[in-house]
Amino acid sequence: MSERFALRADLLDFTGEPTLDDPFDAATSQAVRWRADHWLLVEHGRIVAVQAHDPPEGWPREDHRSRLVLPGFIDTHVHSAQLDVIGSWGTQLLDWLHTHTFPAEMRHADPAHAARAASTFLDALLAVGTTTACVFPTVHRASVEALFEAGLARGMRLIAGKVLMDRHAPAALCDPADTAQVERDCRDAIERWHGTGRLAWAVTPRFAPTSSPQQLALAGRLLASVPGLYVQTHVAENTDEVRWVRELFPQARSYLDVYARHGLLGPRTVLAHGIWLDEADWGALRASGAHVAHCPSSNLFLGSGLYDWPAARAAGVATTLASDVGGGTSLALRRTMLDAYKVQAMAQRRVSAFALLHACTRGAARSLGLQQEIGTLEPGRTADFTVWDWASEPVAQQRQQVARELHERLFAWLTLADERDLVETRVAGVTRYGR
Repeated sequence: MSERFALRADLLDFTGEPTLDDPFDAATSQAVRWRADHWLLVEHGRIVAVQAHDPPEGWPREDHRSRLVLPGFIDTHVHSAQLDVIGSWGTQLLDWLHTHTFPAEMRHADPAHAARAASTFLDALLAVGTTTACVFPTVHRASVEALFEAGLARGMRLIAGKVLMDRHAPAALCDPADTAQVERDCRDAIERWHGTGRLAWAVTPRFAPTSSPQQLALAGRLLASVPGLYVQTHVAENTDEVRWVRELFPQARSYLDVYARHGLLGPRTVLAHGIWLDEADWGALRASGAHVAHCPSSNLFLGSGLYDWPAARAAGVATTLASDVGGGTSLALRRTMLDAYKVQAMAQRRVSAFALLHACTRGAARSLGLQQEIGTLEPGRTADFTVWDWASEPVAQQRQQVARELHERLFAWLTLADERDLVETRVAGVTRYGR
């Protein structure tokens, strides 16, 4: 591929945060940046210009007129080892882990299996327009290394780390009781991978019940001692889980407080689910700068509950979107956006297509501290972007023909999503998926 190129299309991204439930108010209008029939100029993997006039002579040109270009999607919570159990029947969270998830994750001790699974997983993300992800592999070194090696080969921005578990899980998935050895292994892996290419390490306790207080203290030490690390874990997903945490950590005020007591809340903390939080929890999240990765497909599928996005917004806590596979039912963030709309509708609330799209582009980049790298189509950003058809089958095509304005077109594009709509996924300007 050429070191530089110019691509012509309709460009959509954001300069601010849209109002959650009103696609037509002034704040939303100022936040949405719609540049129809513009040129996106990319050189050495970065966006260097966006312009309405033709590019200079000598620039290779790609004509995608009447197609939609978006920043690459950012999935803020997804389990790479769970593709084997996606769509599994009949259980809620805790039973689901033991019946489906843990057996699947045990297979990732095998380096060959882990390598195949990591490649399949990342290619599947690219095939639905996701270019950045916060990923849970497994407890196994082979799983972590396979994921990072595959991400490095594709040039992707990945945030991941070894899953920490030392209790309430099968022995084959539990770390040894010797936390000193676990800490040494984590530090060695952090030195190898954190900051290599576009990779970053996340301290990754699976969730409070599967980590002893000693292991959570270890997680806090790691976070405090290495600049730039992330934290990713689960919180308040299911009512039975919340009761279990209360029994295991009676000294903590709440589930979230377990993490706070071990120094795990901060601006680089990604907390999946966050359904069963109270007012004090929202205040603690706001004060720490941590954010919630909303997993609507998983929450609906496992019957976990309905996330209160307006409450998070009112509390000053950011919400991003995540597929969560395999508790979710698809890696596609377009389907996740539609399920997020349904979750709010079930609670008699509304969320606009603009707010949904912002949450997995610019909003996610800002929540991860990566807004200077990804999330928008601006000069200086890495050229992670996607090219889409507005519709690929007759019903969606008819709907687009009668749509009256941008929000209506975009909402129909979300709700009538078809995998054939995706034309290309580019990572740092390089085509990593193309039909």
